Amino acid sequence: MFIGCGEPEPRRPVEVKSGTFFKESVERSKRLLAAEEEQIKAIMASDTAHEYDHSTTGSWFYYDVKNDQTDYYPQPNDLVTLSYNIVTFDNDTLYSKEDIGTITYMVDKEELFPGLRNSIKLIKEGETATFLFPSSLAYGYHGDNNKIGVNVPLKSTLTILNIEKQKDSLFN
Repeated sequence: MFIGCGEPEPRRPVEVKSGTFFKESVERSKRLLAAEEEQIKAIMASDTAHEYDHSTTGSWFYYDVKNDQTDYYPQPNDLVTLSYNIVTFDNDTLYSKEDIGTITYMVDKEELFPGLRNSIKLIKEGETATFLFPSSLAYGYHGDNNKIGVNVPLKSTLTILNIEKQKDSLFN
């Protein structure tokens, strides 16, 4: 029998991670966002009936109904009653307002898809606006496991029916 008297040899990793996967993933995401933004620009260019605004979070929107009677926008912890729909950029309805129903949402305290969560804070009580979301602000690379597929940009018309201000809101 041979017995080795040397030092134990350290184990080497079977697979060396180089970070290439993450770099490629970031590049894919950038290309996808650029393509979706081109789609959004084409929609806005062909829609001469509306004037679009760009949000700081990356969505575009126009007002269907504007309310000049108030200056109050939803704040964190406010209870907002709202309705919305979800359609594709080709105007195929995925979820109608009737499918979703009227919901009550506590601002920044409950789960909604990122684009909608941010959009609620952009319109006032009694206003309706239509938003265009790149897939990264919609349901992203996962979809909703039902009608919304992977990396699908969405359009949503959102109506704020009521805002119940909370006592701890900063701007009562």
